[in-house]
Amino acid sequence: MNRESFLRYPLAEALPTAGTALEVAPGIRWLRMPLPFALNHINLWLLRDRDEEGRDGWTIVDCGITDEHTRTAWTQVFANELQGLPVLRVIATHMHPDHIGLAHWLTAHWNCRLWISATDWNAARMASLSTTGVGGDRAAAFFASHGLVDAESLDKIRARGRYYPTMVPAVPAQFCRLYDGLQLKIGDRIWRCIVGYGHAPEHMSLYSETLLISGDMLLPRISTNVSVFDSEPEANPLPMYLTSIRRLAELPADTLVLPSHGKPFYGLHTRVDQLEAHHDERLAAALKACRERPCSAADLLELLFKRRLDLHQTTFAMGESIAHLHMLWRAGQLRRTRDADGVLRFAAV
Repeated sequence: MNRESFLRYPLAEALPTAGTALEVAPGIRWLRMPLPFALNHINLWLLRDRDEEGRDGWTIVDCGITDEHTRTAWTQVFANELQGLPVLRVIATHMHPDHIGLAHWLTAHWNCRLWISATDWNAARMASLSTTGVGGDRAAAFFASHGLVDAESLDKIRARGRYYPTMVPAVPAQFCRLYDGLQLKIGDRIWRCIVGYGHAPEHMSLYSETLLISGDMLLPRISTNVSVFDSEPEANPLPMYLTSIRRLAELPADTLVLPSHGKPFYGLHTRVDQLEAHHDERLAAALKACRERPCSAADLLELLFKRRLDLHQTTFAMGESIAHLHMLWRAGQLRRTRDADGVLRFAAV
């Protein structure tokens, strides 16, 4: 079934090229920046704003990673898309590299403040100074404990100990805090912050008058990554994510969703239903497999992910496989044991 056919894309085939902007609503412009992996783009947003001193300008929502391609694209935006007005603030929906990577450069360039949740600011600061982060010895050991035994993959994961800091070399030392329910005045609009869990520590989506900047919480073509990683090895993020998107389904049906990946779309309620069904299917498949024999997270990769995975995708697929097993385990449907080879396996109760 083509689930995407149940959504509606009001801008049809329109796409902004890197360094240009496309208006999606009065005072709201869509930017699209490149990413150097399979998820090859991120959507960023420009919102017309006015500060307390009465200066007109722009708020940036999300930043792109730190690399020359993204800096060049932003430089083109500064020259051609800001109508001669300054950037007054930078908002990061969460701490992942494609969202906060260039925040330090943007805020320094415009002498303005970063706005982000306190949890994600702290997480980003720690990760940018870390020798781990979706890589390194601890990550390799964690994935090995969940059945990833391919020596070449584990060696590559160990070598990625500086993966996060290469894309987020610095995080602004000061910030303004976003929190659930905060009413944020940006230009002539009031945006309400809506917290989301499961994808990032304290993700913030922004809602205003049937417009939702959803960040990564609600995407039209792909499911949001919900993973367990070595920093919190017993985490149970999937129920948190499902509860979070059910909250988004309380918004009006005619809300235009502005996602971080893919195109702006209508069909918020439909998409939440689709994502819930998607995870129900994966949970059922994982439970069935664990009834047949004890399974590690790695054992389930081919079952849960039908496409060929590169290393970047494999690390996130492992995290997602563990998240589905943990939800069933914490619900009492699976038991977890560690084999003599040190691998964690899950069997039906």
